[in-house]
Amino acid sequence: MQKQPEYWRWTESRWTNPDIDWKGKIITSGVDVGSVSSQAVILADGELYAYSNMRTGSDSPDSAMKAMNWAMEDTGLTLNDLSYTVGTGYGRVNVPFSQRAITEIACHARGGNYMYGPTVRTILDMGGQDCKAIHCDERGKVTNFLMNDKCAAGTGRGMEVFADLLGVSINDVGDLSFDIDKEPQPVSSTCVVYAKTEATGLLREGWPKNKVLAAYCSAMAHRIMTLLERIGVEEDFAITGGISKNKGVVKRLEKEVGIKIMETSKYDPQIAGALGAALFAKALYDKGKK
Repeated sequence: MQKQPEYWRWTESRWTNPDIDWKGKIITSGVDVGSVSSQAVILADGELYAYSNMRTGSDSPDSAMKAMNWAMEDTGLTLNDLSYTVGTGYGRVNVPFSQRAITEIACHARGGNYMYGPTVRTILDMGGQDCKAIHCDERGKVTNFLMNDKCAAGTGRGMEVFADLLGVSINDVGDLSFDIDKEPQPVSSTCVVYAKTEATGLLREGWPKNKVLAAYCSAMAHRIMTLLERIGVEEDFAITGGISKNKGVVKRLEKEVGIKIMETSKYDPQIAGALGAALFAKALYDKGKK
């Protein structure tokens, strides 16, 4: 029997900095166990040395362990080499080798500050099951935030549902949503369950998949905009999390906000939370040594 394609499955990744020899350096780490994805970040003397980004399993401690083992793969590092680890995300209290748990709000602000620079003031974390709009200062300290966790619309899980429904790889959704003659009206339903029903109806009416994707990406952008309107967008503005890789949502959101969204080619935007956790780990380790 032929295996059903897993259209929702996004590309997992890992990276090691070839220019760093970690031996003799202070090794700190952060692990972000999210609802959909888990990341582990390793710093050597505060510099980004390695990271992994993979699917979260059904067991948070196991997901944390797998993410860290993959980040350490072929580096010669072991858990014993980690001087301090901070856990974050939904499963932050279930990272078995961490010394501390810190909220993902604080970690995304700190990680976003590292990734995008000290001018970033608004960070939108578009995660697996929620969206967070965060204001931060030049040091990456949170000054205000708002969160939508009542509905999967505007999140990674919602996009996974649509990719499966339409039989389109989630990695291709953004590009395909722009392969249209004219921008359609957004789907009217904000709830993923109802939007899925609405999309099925549009397909039956003869809408091509690309047009349906455009309508859903537009609806996601509009829903996220309602969150941003409540807190306000201060420049500079950056996005973290998995949906930040979907330009179908990002470009439409940029148009609604009317502000250029910062880009980073150097980092994977999904690691922001784990990176912030690793930076907190370094600061806590240094504080403990004083």
